[in-house]
Amino acid sequence: MNFDINDKCYDVIVEKKNIKNLYIRVTDDLKIKVSSSYFYTNKMILKILYKNSNSIIKMIEKQKKKNSTKKVEKNMLLGKILNVIYQDIAKPKYDGVNIIVKDDDMLDDWYKIKAKEIFKTYLNEAYYVFDEKIPYPKLKVRNMKTRWGVCNKKDNSITLNLELIKKDHKYLNYVIVHELSHFVHFDHSKEFWKTVEKYCPEYKIIRKELKE
Repeated sequence: MNFDINDKCYDVIVEKKNIKNLYIRVTDDLKIKVSSSYFYTNKMILKILYKNSNSIIKMIEKQKKKNSTKKVEKNMLLGKILNVIYQDIAKPKYDGVNIIVKDDDMLDDWYKIKAKEIFKTYLNEAYYVFDEKIPYPKLKVRNMKTRWGVCNKKDNSITLNLELIKKDHKYLNYVIVHELSHFVHFDHSKEFWKTVEKYCPEYKIIRKELKE
């Protein structure tokens, strides 16, 4: 199904679920994804899309901005430009500014190894300044599309988004403090945010920047 807006045609992906409401979002590749109940027909969905054209245009522009930011950050390390040089080598070589790799697969593997190393260091720094008694968490690193971090109290772990390795260290520090604070308050209550602010006073500004 296609949806025409602003003289452009967008693919519409419809996913039927056992839900009451209809939800619209724009994916990374600028496709319009609709989640709806089985009650909605394609004709009904298109009618709703046209009715919400202005909102969808804003969603598309916001996603374009996100995509543009991702391209800029593609070869970054903690907010600094990483010069990537491609050569036929067996192992990556990094000198603090330049990274020499064989291909993008080798670069991705290097990012994962570097992230685990750096994230562990920042986790230790944040953990040992907490006054509250919290467990030392297992650290997990993976790609996540919608979240920067996850706290799991069942197995005492925190999961950090791999993309944080490309952002300035203040974002990494904030996310770690945020997740560690969940071991104190497993919610987003006022007391939780007080704990976050205690260890990351600029969290409101940083949190806002992460959402942009």
